[in-house]
Amino acid sequence: MKRTLLELNVNGELQQAPTRPTATLLDVLRDGLHLTGSKRGCDQGVCGACTVLVDGRPARACLMLAVDCQGRRVTTIEGLNESGEAAAVQQALAENGAIQCGYCTPGIVVALVDLARAGGGASENDVRRSISGNICRCSGYVKIVEAAVSLLGGKASDGR
Repeated sequence: MKRTLLELNVNGELQQAPTRPTATLLDVLRDGLHLTGSKRGCDQGVCGACTVLVDGRPARACLMLAVDCQGRRVTTIEGLNESGEAAAVQQALAENGAIQCGYCTPGIVVALVDLARAGGGASENDVRRSISGNICRCSGYVKIVEAAVSLLGGKASDGR
């Protein structure tokens, strides 16, 4: 299949990557640009491991064609780390024992940064809704939710 040079705005910089027209955004990020923070999980948009921000909104990189992202802003976990937005979320997760194997963590951090950007406090229900598209096989989400609620100044409930 013919390869084309694709230009994407990734993490605030114009990046060029040779790719095929049917490549997903995840393929280009991981294989073309060597940004491996977004994980390949299910390749069906179910697990959330590949979550990135596209024009400031969470999106599944495994479901998007890379060519459809031309002219849009793509922010990966690496970009959130560079800007410092992910640091507080990652620290809260670590301090609350919410990180186990870490495979789901980048997608969860991206979702929680999106929630934090919305402003205001975040209740347990808000946090659960925000990460509802992210599957963590190691936890029951309790520590993840507690960490996010404590960080975002929300209200936790006693019902787990």
